[in-house]
Amino acid sequence: MKTTLVIMAAGLGSRFGEGIKQLTPVGANGEIIMDYSIHDAVEAGFERIIFVIRRDIEKEFREAIGERIEKVCDRLGVTVDCAFQALDDLPEGFSLPEGRKKPWGTCHAVLACRDLIDSPFAVINADDYYGKEAFRLVHGFLKNAESASELCMAGYILKNTLSESGGVTRGVCKVDQTGRLKRIDETRHIEKTAEGARADGVDLDPDSIVSMNMFGLPLQFMEALERGFGDFLSQMADPMTSEFLIPIFVNRLLLDGKITVKVLETHDKWFGMTYKEDTEGVREAFREYVEKGVYSSDLFSDLQ
Repeated sequence: MKTTLVIMAAGLGSRFGEGIKQLTPVGANGEIIMDYSIHDAVEAGFERIIFVIRRDIEKEFREAIGERIEKVCDRLGVTVDCAFQALDDLPEGFSLPEGRKKPWGTCHAVLACRDLIDSPFAVINADDYYGKEAFRLVHGFLKNAESASELCMAGYILKNTLSESGGVTRGVCKVDQTGRLKRIDETRHIEKTAEGARADGVDLDPDSIVSMNMFGLPLQFMEALERGFGDFLSQMADPMTSEFLIPIFVNRLLLDGKITVKVLETHDKWFGMTYKEDTEGVREAFREYVEKGVYSSDLFSDLQ
């Protein structure tokens, strides 16, 4: 059974250049975070990569990332495709609300792949670094999953995901004794403190499990997404800003008893560039990874 990695990159700016955080060089040879995610996914065994982008950035994307990655993946026997997220890609009976500019969210990004995906798949953000362990765990789950209603989620330790530069939003998870997800509580304004973490004056357990939007999904999940998107559009609170988001949708299915979610705990450190000030810390982390041999100084050269 093949496995696919979906990389949500539609948030890239309409004109590439300085200031687009997904394209900020963080490696010694100009590598961006996405390069490391692709490396780790291929190393873990994923055989196909689908980028979700917007049609208006296709040319720039292929020139800056796509053509280079296609060459690397072709050498490694990995297929690369693009899917296009569009605001007017709506179910029959719905029309784009006048004035809507904001994307419909991460569930909608995954739906953009519905005509391409033919296997179990994982989903990640383009501008996040997840670590090698998470890709191995999620890939292993997808290869061995026995139920169409069973999902998995990479579970990160809260203290391994915080920014030194300001508050962040995390999906704080409740997990039962068997490692199954019970619910996700979207928690905003989480700040790192000397004791651990705090959100709006309330102390949080720094060892809590959190979701960083890395899920392993069965092919049948697409059907649930298509049904769910229609429900979302019928019930959304604000036609201009409401978003159809993966953690919220998974949480709803979970509470309704329609799915189970296995939490695959990883102790790798998650990196993201929520703030511009995070950039140098991310670069230093990758320098250390190269020095320790986690990555080759010539990324992808260790893959066969």
